[in-house]
Amino acid sequence: MTESTITPTAGKPFPEFSLPDAQGQTHTLSGLHGRYVVLYAYPKDDTPGCTKEACDFRDNALLKSHGAAILGISADDAGSHADFAEKFSLPFPLLVDEHATYLKSIGAYGEKNMYGKVTEGIKRQTFLVDPDGRLVKAWLAVKVDGHADAVADAIDRDRARRA
Repeated sequence: MTESTITPTAGKPFPEFSLPDAQGQTHTLSGLHGRYVVLYAYPKDDTPGCTKEACDFRDNALLKSHGAAILGISADDAGSHADFAEKFSLPFPLLVDEHATYLKSIGAYGEKNMYGKVTEGIKRQTFLVDPDGRLVKAWLAVKVDGHADAVADAIDRDRARRA
């Protein structure tokens, strides 16, 4: 992983990661080879939008039926992730990137504008990676409502294209 920011491009290999979850288990993209991977960057544990997004991913039956690996990633620490996952019964790993190094490298951290206030932080983004490790689609300005369904639909379209 480099310090420079890349622009994820559909059809190209997605940058490898090696990050711990709340229990200290390390997750890598290459370790999920053969499965669709939904990597979603979110600003903060246990806040309204982030909670809705996590619960929508948790509850999406189509994502479950596809066997997609869902991974959340933020700069919150392991304890915060553990509390968040337990409170909302999240069945997928929340990756710890406390210094936002990986998030910065994939363009999911930087300047953002919320209601006219410009700040720097994690951008709500989602990356769908195919079973071969290539980016299928990137959502760079996620609106939470209906987002998990849109990700599941993108898997359906990619599977049909491969058939």
